[in-house]
Amino acid sequence: MVMSRSESHQRQKKQRSKRLRRLVVINGILLLLIGAAAVAYLVQRGGGGDKLDAPSNGNGTTAQDGAGNGGGDAPPAPEGDAGSVPDAPSENAGASNNGGADGATNGGTDEGNAGGGTAGDAPVNAPADTPTDAPAGASPGADAGTGAAGGQSGSDSSQGSAGNGGIAGPGEDTADLSFTGDILLAASVEKLMLKNGYDYPYAKVRNFLQLSDVTAANLETPVTLRGTPAPDKQYVYKSSPDALPALVDSGIDVVNLANNHTLDQGEEGLLDTIDYLNKAKMPNMGAGKDDTEAFKPVIKEANGIRIAYLGLTRVVPVGSWKAGKDHPGLAESYDPTRAVAAIKKAKEEADVVVVMVHWGTELADKPNADQTRLGHAYIDAGADLVVGSHPHVLQGFEAYKGKWIAYSLGNFIFSGMPDKRTADTGILDAACDAGGTCSLLLHPMRAVQSQPAPLEGAEAAALLKRISGISIHASIDSNGRVQMKE
Repeated sequence: MVMSRSESHQRQKKQRSKRLRRLVVINGILLLLIGAAAVAYLVQRGGGGDKLDAPSNGNGTTAQDGAGNGGGDAPPAPEGDAGSVPDAPSENAGASNNGGADGATNGGTDEGNAGGGTAGDAPVNAPADTPTDAPAGASPGADAGTGAAGGQSGSDSSQGSAGNGGIAGPGEDTADLSFTGDILLAASVEKLMLKNGYDYPYAKVRNFLQLSDVTAANLETPVTLRGTPAPDKQYVYKSSPDALPALVDSGIDVVNLANNHTLDQGEEGLLDTIDYLNKAKMPNMGAGKDDTEAFKPVIKEANGIRIAYLGLTRVVPVGSWKAGKDHPGLAESYDPTRAVAAIKKAKEEADVVVVMVHWGTELADKPNADQTRLGHAYIDAGADLVVGSHPHVLQGFEAYKGKWIAYSLGNFIFSGMPDKRTADTGILDAACDAGGTCSLLLHPMRAVQSQPAPLEGAEAAALLKRISGISIHASIDSNGRVQMKE
């Protein structure tokens, strides 16, 4: 029987994971044997007339993961996208509807003027940010390399030094999940892919994306060859379906569509997006032909653990983008009632419930009151892990009732922007057991010309320290492990 690209990809991931675990076990046994031989040799020398004063000189060796100094020169910036508009409470006027093919003016940001449409919805004005593709002076890192946070302490250290991403606490009794921030496949990113190949954005992080059982991301663009550009919207995107095979092959397994760009090409573009993703065997959530489909989770299984992925957004440009009973659109969460009901239902169907939500204030380091309120409501309803996007910068983590909220994973693959913080990114690993308890590990990265790569040495340490400093009831150690604290 001929397997689909997605099925083949999943089988390859499982085979790689099994090979890796065997390699870790074999390396551990070899290290133990070498250590035992060394101790025996030293003991023999101490008691065998070699004129050693001490009965034993057996100093244990400590293997340390090398943290090389990253930092090559940043490549020159490609053609910039349109200029920047600072955060403002007013709606954005003026549209630049260039469909995303040439990327000259429709670059990377969200204006997301949240629309009304249902009672109690408070309009939210997410201002336009600014794409210029200016690199942030980052080290691109090695293709398979792991940054300073990539290795793990103890018996898992060989996994990190092997450059495969170092999943937090992997094992047969956990589901190893990974998450990225926003992915844009239009505008200047599309130009780079047409020049360098559709697999260009993933070249230096492929191992991180492929190692885990399930990798999820926010897809910040419609995928269509037609559609009508949204009016009165400063940035309007359109991605070619030709970019999807490389997305599937990268290691990404699930995408969230609940964001403020999925209907940039109208309902026609939204339905095309879902159709193209389904044909590519890429599970997706957060949008649909009606509200039932939009709020329906994607269910994945790993090591016997069922994981439900829900997509939600609190950034909706106009009320007509919200999914209704007989109306295509997004799963919105201004009023959390519908989201809470969907989470409770998903908890009945799965061991672990993950909420991927588009929310927050662009370019803000810390979550706003709505993010905190909704994040707590999701966990109170039964969510085990909440992963946010939209601010275009990394925000901190919060430990709440033994569960985790990652407020924003920032940009992952996106048009460049003048604020250097928008180039800082990462991949979040979560090892979750059947009871919904997850341990987290953040791999610090930086994107240069829309290509994320691991950070190392002082750059990795500085980024981890910054994110730790803005976290709530949580801290991040030098290895990238996210830990709860009072």
